[in-house]
Amino acid sequence: MNSLLHLEEREEFIPPFFSYDVRQMGGISVQIIQTVVVKQILTENSKKKLFNHFEAQKLQLQREKNQLQFELKRIDKTKNFSPGALKNHYEKEINKRSEKEKLLEFQIEQLHILPLGSELKEKEVQALVEIKIGDIWNEQIGQPTIIIKDGIIEDIR
Repeated sequence: MNSLLHLEEREEFIPPFFSYDVRQMGGISVQIIQTVVVKQILTENSKKKLFNHFEAQKLQLQREKNQLQFELKRIDKTKNFSPGALKNHYEKEINKRSEKEKLLEFQIEQLHILPLGSELKEKEVQALVEIKIGDIWNEQIGQPTIIIKDGIIEDIR
């Protein structure tokens, strides 16, 4: 009775990421959560969208940096606060945004270099996978991938 998935006593603990089902024929199935990679095929359209997205993020970071620099100058002029700690905090935030901006510039450069048809990892999602006794483990638990082209699912591998 030490099993987490003991079927005779339903009062036992079942982890929240598992569910089980007792089939009429006596088989047991378990649902597990699996990570699925979502990749995007680079097309002219998706390249434009990514470029616009990166540029918008870069513009937002520049606005935030300008606002932080303005606030820093305003605080310097008022001298109502302890200048050391507050100045360090603002400079750290400005530097964070500068680093993010450099990363975006690098991503934009890479985007120009990539040929159309390249697969870009977009994100990872979680999926429920049902496994049962007799399934081949490596086939069920391999790393599945969803391929998207211009917003439409083109393949599931």
